Amino acid sequence: MAVGFFVRTVAVAVALAVAAWIVPGIELVRGDGTRQLLTLIGVALIVGLVNAFVRPMVSLLTGCLVLLSFGLFLLVVNAWMLQLTSWIAGQLGLGFRVDGFGSAMLGSIIVSLVSWVVSGLLTPTAMRQR
Repeated sequence: MAVGFFVRTVAVAVALAVAAWIVPGIELVRGDGTRQLLTLIGVALIVGLVNAFVRPMVSLLTGCLVLLSFGLFLLVVNAWMLQLTSWIAGQLGLGFRVDGFGSAMLGSIIVSLVSWVVSGLLTPTAMRQR
C-alpha cells in the first residue's frame, strides 16, 4: 500500500512537471532543482487529497451532466480539480499556478495521461496482477 501511494505521488509529480513544461498557462516556481522538486511533490500530495475528498462530491453533484455527456463532463470536473489544487497551492505558498480554465482543461488531460503512463511504468508487476 505504501508503495502504491509513493508510485502515484511520483507519477503525479512527473505529470505536473510535464504539464507545466507543455501548457503555457501552467507555471511552476523558478529556482533550483530541489525547490522545484519539493514544490512538485507538495502539489502532487494536494492533487491526491483533492481527488480523494473533493472530487467524489463534485462527481456526485454533477452525475447527471456526466451521464448526459457520456462522461465527457468529467474533463470539466478534472479541470476544476486542477484549478482548486492551484488555489490551495497558492494559499500554502507553493509556486504552482494555473491561469484560466483552458489551461486547466489541457493540463488536466496531460496530467491524467502522463500519470497513467508513469504509474504503469513504476508499478511493480506483482502489484499490477492483484
